[in-house]
Amino acid sequence: MFLNFEDRPSDSPFVERVWRSRSDRGGSFVSIAATNFEMAVTRLEGRTYLTLRGPETKATAIVCPPDGEWLGIRFRLGTFMPKLTPETLRDHNDVTLPDASSRSFWLDGSAWEYPDFESAETFVARLVGKGILTRDPAVATVVSGQPLPQSLRSAQRHFLHATGLTHRTVRQIDRARHATNLLRQGVSILDVVHDAG
Repeated sequence: MFLNFEDRPSDSPFVERVWRSRSDRGGSFVSIAATNFEMAVTRLEGRTYLTLRGPETKATAIVCPPDGEWLGIRFRLGTFMPKLTPETLRDHNDVTLPDASSRSFWLDGSAWEYPDFESAETFVARLVGKGILTRDPAVATVVSGQPLPQSLRSAQRHFLHATGLTHRTVRQIDRARHATNLLRQGVSILDVVHDAG
């Protein structure tokens, strides 16, 4: 494999996982559909930059350059930036933020130091404290199937605004990802169909 990949879960209520990868050589891979908003720091050819990525509704072929390093913060479903919602970033409408220096980037009128694998949660906590990042608790309520404190229509609007996707689309993507993981583990197609519903 041309990509070395490492990830870890997070205990932050805003962060699902923190990951990092490095490419030994160039290559391509298929990025499967994903439901989460994500920030990625790229180090490539002497440059560092931070990109905001939204959910992806379909698999996409990605070309990966050689000698690159990436750090990603995958946010929990329902975590978003009010000034740049996941819907505007959906399906590779990524936004790369301008760099302020070799160690920082511009966001919301201030220079922010790039996070690293160990400091991702501290970085996210600062974004939350400044109101740049938030989460909508209605999303977790809808996903868990708990009784809704508001009307179904209101919950659907909140869900779409906070995730960029409908709840039905999120369920379909999650089922497809689950099925893909089972197939990679060698589970038979019939068992995957049964298990993934």
